[in-house]
Amino acid sequence: MRTTQQLSITLPKEMASMIKEKVATGEYATESEVIREGLRALIARDRAVDAWLKEQIGPAYDALQSDPSRAIGIEEIRAKLAARHAKSSENR
Repeated sequence: MRTTQQLSITLPKEMASMIKEKVATGEYATESEVIREGLRALIARDRAVDAWLKEQIGPAYDALQSDPSRAIGIEEIRAKLAARHAKSSENR
């Protein structure tokens, strides 16, 4: 039983050229290897985003829902950013 499936895809010329260049330089043996590597990177990124949402964003949201007083108002955020910017400008 075959473990691969052949697909036909259409890419912008710039992307197609990039794939062909990767193969031409010997970085990859085939165009399919380039595409597989890109998909592996996409899968890794998706997993990282999912983990971030589950491990950091979800708990932070739950904590804020249970204690809304923990929220920081927009004016406080602006003031902190302005102070950080001013300090950064002084150090230049």
